[in-house]
Amino acid sequence: MSLHPPHLRELVIRPTLEQLGFWSEAAENLLMGTAAQESRMGMYLKQLGGGPALGVFQMEPATHDDIWINFVRFKPSLADLLRKVAGVGHGRHPQADLMIGNLYYAAAMARVHYLRRPEALPPAGDVEALGQYWKNFYNTFLGKGTVEEFVENYHRHVGDS
Repeated sequence: MSLHPPHLRELVIRPTLEQLGFWSEAAENLLMGTAAQESRMGMYLKQLGGGPALGVFQMEPATHDDIWINFVRFKPSLADLLRKVAGVGHGRHPQADLMIGNLYYAAAMARVHYLRRPEALPPAGDVEALGQYWKNFYNTFLGKGTVEEFVENYHRHVGDS
């Protein structure tokens, strides 16, 4: 069982990106594709095989912490927005395991992860280009995922939602 894609898009990803001020159709589709590829749209909330990745977007705690240490801490207004989405008090650093149950925070962190890249997002409707962007900047060349898998999983789990 997984999340209903229109609900993830309309009730989680879009409002979260709008709250952060980072919404675009391309960003929304990229996160939908990332969820489809990484967790089969929420089927897995912890990486299979004992790996460390967590949540719908399967972000590793080390990546989560690196985002806070090397990016967010230099952007106080973004830090405040992320704390609000995470539901933690001012000055507190949200823990990575919060991404397991807080879909809003998981979506926010996935978007911020992509936001660290200076390269423009691909066109919203170009699933292959979205997959290449995911591969380059989320999965990386060291990861086992492929652009072809991303495209296949996008069409299987996201479709036209």
